[in-house]
Amino acid sequence: MKKYNVGIVGIGLVGAEMLKVLSQRKFPAKSVRVFATRERIEKIDGKKYKVEVAGDNSFCGLDVVLFAGTEGARGASQKFGWKAVESGAFVIDNGDDYRMDSRVALVVPEVNPEDLSKEKKFIANPNCSTIQMVVALAPLHRAAGIKRIVVSTYQSVSGTGRAAVEELSVQTQDIIKNKIPKINVYPHRIAFNVFPHISSLTDEFRGYYKEEIKMIKETRKIFNSPDMRISATCVRVPVYSGHAESINVQFEKKISAVDAREILSSSPGIKVLDEPEKNIYPTPIDVAGKDEVFVGRIREDSSSENTLDLWVVADNIRKGAALNAVQIAEVLIEKQYI
Repeated sequence: MKKYNVGIVGIGLVGAEMLKVLSQRKFPAKSVRVFATRERIEKIDGKKYKVEVAGDNSFCGLDVVLFAGTEGARGASQKFGWKAVESGAFVIDNGDDYRMDSRVALVVPEVNPEDLSKEKKFIANPNCSTIQMVVALAPLHRAAGIKRIVVSTYQSVSGTGRAAVEELSVQTQDIIKNKIPKINVYPHRIAFNVFPHISSLTDEFRGYYKEEIKMIKETRKIFNSPDMRISATCVRVPVYSGHAESINVQFEKKISAVDAREILSSSPGIKVLDEPEKNIYPTPIDVAGKDEVFVGRIREDSSSENTLDLWVVADNIRKGAALNAVQIAEVLIEKQYI
């Protein structure tokens, strides 16, 4: 089997998970080089990795480079992404800098692998919340045609990064000890609290935060449906890992809950947990470390025709970032683009 030289830029939560995923899936890597802003040794999943300082000439000889920036973390792909492409590598970028760029394919392998090509060597991972939503909705869209989506998310702190995970822990301990918790990462206390605020406001869609706009625009691009009607409300919750979504979706044609359950159960990358009478439905704790997107609470909306309600949960660091990027690389190999 042919083997490939792989680079990973960034060694935070997502970069570390990328290394785990490459190893766990036995990716055919001849070598794996890790780049960051300073040289050091990092121990990930029991293995030691030498971290090199990234530079303009770091990517020569690499076949694929995974940029591991967390949501909103700017800089690395802007500085080095196109230089890596010029060096001959395929770039798969987890950041949000180029997702809507016409030069860049925005890909979820279970949904739109046909958007990959030999020519477009810069590829973007969608937003973590977008990924799990489109994985769940794509099979239903193919069956009945989506007319409108209304989604509310419940997003864990790991989507912000290690500092947010630490802040939730520290605040929780402080509150238990009757101390006043310090607020550093978020605009409000996250422990024992929720707030409908992820990223920043923008004039593009007045009143919407950028995370919500990403879900709208990215879903339209992935589904190649620029006029698809979508509304999103993104909420940060005091959960360490795993994003959940409540999705109300209207279709062009009638689709029953029974039909949806059958379609989703036979679709790649999806696991249905839907026995509410037995308290069986997915939760963030259930999906931690899992590859699939989990779907439950599948039911017909009694207030609107041709409309279903779904509850969708996935590990945001794994399927919402690291795994999706590695799966893209696997498809590139399968299609013999690399």
